[in-house]
Amino acid sequence: MANTSARMLRLLSLLQTHRYWPGGELADRLNVSERTLRRDVDRLRELGYPVDANRGVAGGYQLQTGATMPPLLLDDEEAVAIAVGLRTAAGGAVAGIEETSVRALTKVIQVMPPRLRRRVDALRAYTVPAVIGGGPTVDSLALTAIAQACRDDERLRFEYTARDGDRTTRLVEPHRLVSLGRRWYLVAWDVERHGWRTFRVDRLTGAESTGARFRQRELPGGDAGAFVRDSITSMPSQYRIEIVVRAPVADVERVASYLGGTVEAVDDRSCRLRMNADGMEWPVLLLAALDADFEVVRPAEFRDYLRATAERFARAAGDLPACPVEAVTDAPVARDR
Repeated sequence: MANTSARMLRLLSLLQTHRYWPGGELADRLNVSERTLRRDVDRLRELGYPVDANRGVAGGYQLQTGATMPPLLLDDEEAVAIAVGLRTAAGGAVAGIEETSVRALTKVIQVMPPRLRRRVDALRAYTVPAVIGGGPTVDSLALTAIAQACRDDERLRFEYTARDGDRTTRLVEPHRLVSLGRRWYLVAWDVERHGWRTFRVDRLTGAESTGARFRQRELPGGDAGAFVRDSITSMPSQYRIEIVVRAPVADVERVASYLGGTVEAVDDRSCRLRMNADGMEWPVLLLAALDADFEVVRPAEFRDYLRATAERFARAAGDLPACPVEAVTDAPVARDR
């Protein structure tokens, strides 16, 4: 790599995304000699980046937490603001950037000095977020701890509450965090149950790394997002909803993937959408987002829920006369997942 500045940025990026890099592997990644690598590491240290080095045959490099923030053209107030903003985004306040926010937050926390971490934690502890739309919330500290364990290939231990309320202690080899809808999922190999599992992070408490390293296993299919969607689809649910949508498969898949639904083509202009759900609110929102005509195949309860919802909106628009309070209470009640 001829451009020294570009090479150093690449080196810094690699050090920030892996706990420990053997010297030979790092030099190969940068396409330089180990002697050049040592000079580049020295330059990073001169700039304030705390890079530890181990000598010998098994020697390597590791970026450590420093006494001060490295010169990222940020002052302390800006660093705190960025960490708080990333935690807010990781909580789902801005759709579509949750996973990126967790990765960025992991890097920022890694190099942030303790005095700034305390300020960020204090602000989090004494701030009450206004969660829009309900649904489970996830502590960004837990997300960060899990993301670091995934990155560092370290076993993770936590308490987990299943759907039926059964509480167990789990020891896992974490693979990936997946954001789907308003929920976060951890894909991991369960050490004691000898198999791949999907865990909802909002049902997980006390997550902490054991410090024991492991070699990543090959996930069936190789796609963590698809693995979570398949797990949700196969999970027993109160409602198995099937709908024919008058829209191309590609248009429906972009929206259906948000809830883990499956889509198959009927013809060029329509497709069949299947969803497993414990409540009917999210399927209704999904269908509204599709902006296409559709027909409910099953179940009858979902048709009734749609009919009641449509009548409620029609009354609000003035197309139907207002109904008494008693009639409103007879409408199907949405159930939380």
